[in-house]
Amino acid sequence: MKVCGISAHFHDAAAALVVDGEIVAAAQEERFTRIKGDPALPQHAFEFCLAQGGLAPDALDAVVFYEKPFRKFYRIVASSLANAPHGFAAFRGALHAWFEKKLWIKSDMARVFAVDPARIAFSDHHLSHAAAAFLTHPVDSAATLVLDGVGEWTSTTIGRVARSPSGLDYEVLGSVDFPHSLGLLYSALTAFLGFRVNHGEYKVMGLAAFGEPRFEAELGQLVRRTKSGLFELDLSYFAHDRSVEKGWSRKLERLLGPPVSPHTTLTPEMGDEFQRACDLACSLQRLLERELLALAQRARELSGERVLCYGGGVALNSVANGKLARAGIFDDVLLHPACGDAGGALGAALAYSACHAPARASSAAAPQPFRPYLGPELVADASGDRRASSTHDAEAFAERVAEALVDDRVVGWAHGRAEWGPRALGARSILARPDRPGQRDRLNRLIKEREGFRPFAPVVLEAHADELFDGFSPGRRLERHMLGTVRTRPAWRERLDAVTHVDGSARVQVLREEDAPLLHRVLERFHARTGIPALVNTSFNHASEPIVNDFDDALRTFERCRLDLLAAYPWIMTHEETAAQPCATD
Repeated sequence: MKVCGISAHFHDAAAALVVDGEIVAAAQEERFTRIKGDPALPQHAFEFCLAQGGLAPDALDAVVFYEKPFRKFYRIVASSLANAPHGFAAFRGALHAWFEKKLWIKSDMARVFAVDPARIAFSDHHLSHAAAAFLTHPVDSAATLVLDGVGEWTSTTIGRVARSPSGLDYEVLGSVDFPHSLGLLYSALTAFLGFRVNHGEYKVMGLAAFGEPRFEAELGQLVRRTKSGLFELDLSYFAHDRSVEKGWSRKLERLLGPPVSPHTTLTPEMGDEFQRACDLACSLQRLLERELLALAQRARELSGERVLCYGGGVALNSVANGKLARAGIFDDVLLHPACGDAGGALGAALAYSACHAPARASSAAAPQPFRPYLGPELVADASGDRRASSTHDAEAFAERVAEALVDDRVVGWAHGRAEWGPRALGARSILARPDRPGQRDRLNRLIKEREGFRPFAPVVLEAHADELFDGFSPGRRLERHMLGTVRTRPAWRERLDAVTHVDGSARVQVLREEDAPLLHRVLERFHARTGIPALVNTSFNHASEPIVNDFDDALRTFERCRLDLLAAYPWIMTHEETAAQPCATD
C-alpha cells in the first residue's frame, strides 16, 4: 500500500510517503520554498516524496490530510457564536480564509497533487500526532498524550494505542477542548513577552533559564485542576477564543504588568526589564512542567500502560521533555522528532497504512530504530569554483574538516539526506569548537544574527556521552534526536561552555556511528586531537531562514553567514581561492 500524508494551512506544511508500512520520505515545504514555516499545500515536498519512491501520483492508494477541516470549521463557527457579539471582526476574517481555500481542501489537493478525489482521506488531528509517536517505535501498546494549541476541537488528549490483527486500536480516555489549551496559554505568554507565536516559543524556553519563578503564584491562577484530573483555563485572562490578534485580556496585564513590545530585542543591558521577562519565562516554564507531569500521571492511571507516546507542538519543549522522562511516571517516554504539525503528515500516513494493511502493523518487531534522515539527498558540485577543492577519500575529508575545527574555524556541514523535523542532527549543521571563550556570543551575533541569550546544542560521541552529561532518558532515545535536555557534568562545563546553558543544561544529540558515519569520523578525529568528544551542532541556516536543503542553499548560507568553511562531501570550500583543484588525495 502506497500512502502519502499531508499537513498544511496552519504552519509547517509537509508531506510524507509510506509504502507497505515503511517510511520512504518526509519533508517540510519550507525547505523547498525557503519560506520559514510555509503553510501552503506542500506541492514541492509532495513531488519530492513521490520522486524518492519512484511513483506517479496515480500510483498512490491514498493521500491523507492530517486533520478534518469541516470539524475545525464547525469549532470556529460555534466558538464565535458563543462569544457574540465579541470577536466579530476575527470571525469575519476567519470566514474569509476558510471560504477562500480551507473548506475546499479536497478539491485543492486533487488539483495540486493530480490525484483522484476518491483517494483523498482525512485523519483526526490528535490521532495523527499519536500515530507519529507510536508507529515509529517498536512497541505493541502504549499510553498516548497529545498537547498542542488546538486540533479540530481538542487541545489535549489522553489515550491508549495498540497494534492488533485489525491494524491499530486507538481509544481516547480523556480530553480537553478549545478554548482550554496549554499550548495556547504558552503561545499567549510568548506573544506577551514580545515574541512571534509559533516561532518564538523556543526562545521563551531559552530565556527561562536566566530567570527565577517569582511569577509562579500569579501564573498559577491561570490554570485549574478539574474533577476529571485534567485542567481548565481561567478564560477571563485570555482572548484567543474571540481574537486572532491578541491572546490575552487586560486582566492578564493587571496581573503581570505591561507586555513586552514586539519591537523590543531583549538583552541583559536592559536591566530590570530583561530580568522581568526572564522571570516571567521561568514561571511559565515551571507552570507547563507542572501541568505536563500531572497529565502524564493521569495518563498512567487511565491507561495502565508503562510506556508513554507523547506528541503535539508542546512536545517540542525539550526542557519539559527531559523532566518528564526523568520523573519515573512511565518506564519509557517516546517522541517523534517532528512533534508538531509537520509530523502530523507522517502520522496520518502511518495510521492510514496501519488500518488498511493490518498484517504489517500488527507486529512491533523493528530491525532498526527510527532514522530521521528522510529528506533530499545532498548532491554537491563545486567544479569550476576556485574556492573549492574535493576529495572522494572519506577519511581524508573527515581529517580536513576536523583539522579546521581544531583551528577554531566554523564549518557549514551538509551531507546525505536532510533531517526530518526542526533539529539539526548532523546532515545540515553548523559545527564549531565548544570550548573557545566567547564562542556562543560569536555564533549568535556574527553567524546566526539572533538573540544573545539563546543556547547552542552539542553533538557527542555515544561512547562518551555519560562521561560528559548526566540525566539521560531511558536508552537515550530522546537525546538521539535532541528532544530532551540533560545536565553537563561540572568537570566538563568549562570545556563545553558554548553548549552549556546558563543553568547547566544542554540539549544534546548523542551520535551513533550508524546514524551519521561521516560526521562520526569527524568527531572521532576532533576528539583525538583535543580530548573533547563533542562539538557545537546548530542548524545550518540564518535565523531568518529555514534549514538549508540542497547545495545551492548551503552555498548561499555559507556566504551570507561568513562561515569559515563549507564541507559538502566531497567538496570543501573556503572564501579564498585554492592553489589547486581537485585535491591531491582525489
